[in-house]
Parts: sequence; structure tokens; C-alpha cells
Amino acid sequence: MAPLINFDLKNSKMAQRFPELSETLQQFIQQQKLFFVATAAPDGRVNLSPKGMDSLRVLDSHTIIWLNVTGSGNETAAHLEESSRMTLMFCAFEGPPLILRTFGEARAIYQKDPQWSDYFDQLQPLPGARQIYELKIDLVQTSCGAGVPLYDYAGERDALNSWNAAKSPEETRDYWREKNQFSIDNRPTHIMQRTD
Repeated sequence: MAPLINFDLKNSKMAQRFPELSETLQQFIQQQKLFFVATAAPDGRVNLSPKGMDSLRVLDSHTIIWLNVTGSGNETAAHLEESSRMTLMFCAFEGPPLILRTFGEARAIYQKDPQWSDYFDQLQPLPGARQIYELKIDLVQTSCGAGVPLYDYAGERDALNSWNAAKSPEETRDYWREKNQFSIDNRPTHIMQRTD
């Protein structure tokens, strides 16, 4: 990976803030195989989830979308019902160190929503697609990442895609009904109402 940003730890600020994503930072995001999503309701537990599977796209300097697939929990959806705050974090695990956080307001888009097809067409279609999240960025922060270890990317895991691909649409909805309607704090996700 070509160096995008090099921090001089002796002479530069450890954290820098920007109102939007520069072209360089957009390129950095698109090169990452892993990102982290953080959300929280006004009270209760904060959720932090790792995401991958080529599920994210930068649309412009203020907008990121990512495809969420069916899984064991649905915390992000529950939190966004009460608070639109979302933070995405990206770390350089190879090349020059960098941590990038994008802060802003997010919303969940479901298959019956008008914008679904426009956004879904820009994403890698994945089995079990549940929501598309749109983040409107109001702050970007970089930090040195000098304490993040170096890792080699070995490949994608296929277990979640295989598990979702084996389900019929009816079985997926049954799973949402059983497992995805409430957060661990018993907050409603309204997934069945948003998808009927």
C-alpha cells in the first residue's frame, strides 16, 4: 500500500480534525478490509462492532454507506431508533500508522425504503442483506495509530455469507422475528415494521 499519511510523532499534533473527508482519506478508507461501528442509545450499553466483507462505500466527502447483513444481534438498528449518533473507525494495520474516525448522524435504510435500490446498486450484494446504514459526516479526526500493531490480511471468512445464503427469504424473516427485534438492553429495532 502506498503511504497516504506519515505522522512525525515529535513535531505533529497527535490528533487532527477536519470538517470532511479529503480525497486522501477517502482512498485510505477504501483500502481497508475492516472497520468498526460505534453507536449508543441515550442510556444503556454502548455497542462497538467490527465489520468487513467489502460492505462499505464512500459516496462523497460527507457520506459513507455500508451494508449490514443478518447476524446474531441488531444493536445498531435499535440505537438509531433513539439516537442518530454514529462513529466509524478505521485503522492502518499495514504501512504507515493511522487511525481515522468519522463522526456524524446516521440512519437505517430498509429494502422497502425508496433509497434502498440506489444505494444497494453501489454495494457488493451480500446474502442476508438487512439494512443499509448512511452516515452523514460532521467531523473527521485522524490520530497517529503508532500503538496499533501490524497485521497481514489473510483473506475473508465465508461462514456468515454461507449461513445467510442457505436461508430462504421466509427463514431470514423468521430469524429477524426471533433474534433481531430487540437489543441486549431490550430496546426495539422495529425491524419487522420497517420491512413489512
